[in-house]
Amino acid sequence: MRIKIYHNSRCSKSNAALNAIKSQETEVQVINYLENPPSVNELKDLLKLLGIGPLALMRTTETVFKEKVKGRQLSAAQLIQIMHENPILIQRPIVIKGDKALIARTQEAISHILQTT
Repeated sequence: MRIKIYHNSRCSKSNAALNAIKSQETEVQVINYLENPPSVNELKDLLKLLGIGPLALMRTTETVFKEKVKGRQLSAAQLIQIMHENPILIQRPIVIKGDKALIARTQEAISHILQTT
């Protein structure tokens, strides 16, 4: 089964997830989301697969979060648009296998998704 990863090559956790996936000798689609940001519809689909709201997908320590989001009352649509326009805000890595997805920041999370069928 093919695995898709939203990847940032400058992130050690993202690199660890990609290496773990490659070690399984499975087909992997790598999406360098900083260079090719997901569309608004792709972000909506990701949120559904992850089972989370837009704020939970955002990196709250980024400067752009503090400038554009923190302390503001924004709708889900507005938050998704901000992530589309500022992909650095998107948590990483996001790994998708079949109809399952998760933010694979730990080795346990990576192992879990690799073991799902």
